[in-house]
Amino acid sequence: MIYGRKPTLKISIWTKIFWLFVVILFSTVIAIQLSGYTYIYKTLIYRYPDIDDLNIFYSQRIDEGNRAGWPVSTEYNKQKLTDSCAAELGRDESVAFLVIKDDSIRYEQYWDKYDSLSTANSFSVAKSIVSLLVGIAQHDGKLALDDAVGKYIPSYSKAPKSQISIRHLLNMSSGLNWDEAYSNLFSKTTEAYYGTDLQKLVEQLKVAEPPGVHYNYMSCNTVLLALVLEKATGVELSEYASQKLWKPLGCTSPAYWSLDHNQGLEKAYCCFYSTARDFARIGQLMCDSGKWNGRELIPADYYREITQPVLLNDEDSLPVKYYGLHWWLLRHRDRDFVYARGLNGEYIVVDPADKIVMVRLGKKRGTRLPDHHYSDMMKYLDGVLDTWAPAQHPSNP
Repeated sequence: MIYGRKPTLKISIWTKIFWLFVVILFSTVIAIQLSGYTYIYKTLIYRYPDIDDLNIFYSQRIDEGNRAGWPVSTEYNKQKLTDSCAAELGRDESVAFLVIKDDSIRYEQYWDKYDSLSTANSFSVAKSIVSLLVGIAQHDGKLALDDAVGKYIPSYSKAPKSQISIRHLLNMSSGLNWDEAYSNLFSKTTEAYYGTDLQKLVEQLKVAEPPGVHYNYMSCNTVLLALVLEKATGVELSEYASQKLWKPLGCTSPAYWSLDHNQGLEKAYCCFYSTARDFARIGQLMCDSGKWNGRELIPADYYREITQPVLLNDEDSLPVKYYGLHWWLLRHRDRDFVYARGLNGEYIVVDPADKIVMVRLGKKRGTRLPDHHYSDMMKYLDGVLDTWAPAQHPSNP
């Protein structure tokens, strides 16, 4: 009898790698489902927040006003930007740059198929808009800055959360355990952006330190302000923004606020989409101390308060002179500026002394400076001052 060898099945290295990949992928999917971090799928697809993310989320429309366009100066686009400013705008992939001087458009430029009707995400500029709405609600008798947040949000009515006030949210001193990092796949900020339940996310937060002690910039504070506003006013945040800002300002285009899910909560800390020209109306409102065409939209006492530094100690144990109530503050070239800013270098910069408003929208920003401002904004601002207010703001030596 002749015995032969049994045939052996040869498995190639590539087959082994393939099946190992399948096992890892399957295990990862199961782990994500069990953990509840399903927002990671969308994070991996889109990778990083972008100014054109409007269509990947549900959103709420903010109706425009009476479509009264900006006056255009006879000097419109006749003056050129400085070389340094122009170079920075190109380097940071800007899509819109607008300068208002003495209530009319002096300069306007768009890139990459954008124009005066194009909407873009302003990211944390939205925080500054929410701050204005809080001031309006206070003036209307709907709330007070020293009210406990727990008065409006039941999950914050028990200690230690019961010690957190609306003012603590505005000056970024709530003491909550939030991590502000879009670059971290598992951070609360990433989950807030790509997740689907903002209210649950902020209601599950814990108090890490007593409120009112330290300044710590956290987007959760603005989400909580939005919840407070909705409870206090009885209307959705987007509708309140339309009634109290967008329509009174005569904005010419609708704005949009991204939602966490269909008919859900506005991502109040970010994701407010509008045009450069309409963002400039927010700037002009701040330039005129809260008035629009002589009508007071932001109470004078609240305007003064939001433009004062919080003076609490920051992570460097230094008093915060660069931030007010959801608005950034800058002392530069012997002038005081107030501005709103977003993740990718979105800016509404206001120079009340020279009646200048600067708006920049784009895809990248510069580096953070030791004084907590950013290098790109400083170059934009210096370019604007050197062009439209050189006598009042002589260039630094």
